[in-house]
Amino acid sequence: MDEEYWYCTKHHTVEGAEGCRAKDRLGPYPTREQASRALEIVAERNEKWERESRWDDEASED
Repeated sequence: MDEEYWYCTKHHTVEGAEGCRAKDRLGPYPTREQASRALEIVAERNEKWERESRWDDEASED
């Protein structure tokens, strides 16, 4: 099995499977590099979702 990584929001570190509680982690990510960017990835996804949500709202107003 490939190794997976999580970003711990409590300690601000990348962890392996034996890390903090699930409620304190983001992931899993396939690489340590991606896990280290977890907060950026979440922000990018949230921004994309908000843009698409606004577009859906505008379309429903027609």
